[in-house]
Amino acid sequence: MKRRKFLQSIGALGATSLLPVMGYSMFGKPKYKIGLQLYTIHEEMLKDTIATLHAVKAMGYQDFEIFGFDEKKEMFYGYKSPELRKILEDLQITVSSGHFGFAPYLDKPDDELKRFVDQCIKGAHILDMKYITWPWLAPEQRTMNHFKLMAEKLNLIGEQVTEAGLGFAYHNHDFEFIDHDGENGFDTILKETDPELVKLQMDIYWVVRSSNYSPKELVRNHPGRYVMWHIKDMDRETEDYTELGNGSINYSEILPDPDESGLEFYYLEQGGNFAHSPMKSVADSGDYFKKHLQTYL
Repeated sequence: MKRRKFLQSIGALGATSLLPVMGYSMFGKPKYKIGLQLYTIHEEMLKDTIATLHAVKAMGYQDFEIFGFDEKKEMFYGYKSPELRKILEDLQITVSSGHFGFAPYLDKPDDELKRFVDQCIKGAHILDMKYITWPWLAPEQRTMNHFKLMAEKLNLIGEQVTEAGLGFAYHNHDFEFIDHDGENGFDTILKETDPELVKLQMDIYWVVRSSNYSPKELVRNHPGRYVMWHIKDMDRETEDYTELGNGSINYSEILPDPDESGLEFYYLEQGGNFAHSPMKSVADSGDYFKKHLQTYL
């Protein structure tokens, strides 16, 4: 199914009564915490981490995916891991996943990669994360040979992370779906990695924009493997990021069944193209999500 078939050029989604409700508990409460990928507000996090976390908690966000681990200093946002853990505990919020910089290690020896993974595991354990996530490939690495090499590395990392009692996942963008003489990186990842060791974090925006699949089709083909989702909207004209509700993705139509997906966590995200500012955008997207989509999750 081409993405144009399930984009809807509408100003707002329908009433929440149209949404499926299997994600809600028997007591009518959401099954999942409202999550935010902190890259969306990474400049604010670097300027004043504590005030920023206070602000997004007040907006209703309860769980976070972290970004920006400094492995040399073992720090996040200028804080040592135990210091950040104390901040999170004081605020009564959680970090369930982290995006870590694996791409520079793709072409390096396995022992160097293993040392880096050990550092990631240590930081993840201190912050009580559940998942370590590979988020990115550099432009020069987006070849089929590199995708096949990466599949090998993903299995190695997955085994190491799993042995440490954590989960490991790969996050997609658009470049995984580019055709290379009948092959693409995403299919290679699916076929050549162990589904028990390497889970998937589905960026729904990029699936809609760049793939020939719908999110529901991806889940149907590999149920239980998409343990995390990224949720963000698409500008109707430029197809850039935009705030939830301002764009063309009809989430009430395309969200997969969270149980079939194996969903454990989701995160709202907006990588740029803010209508006003990053903080205003995460506030607006959060409000829209709670009003129109949280019934589903």
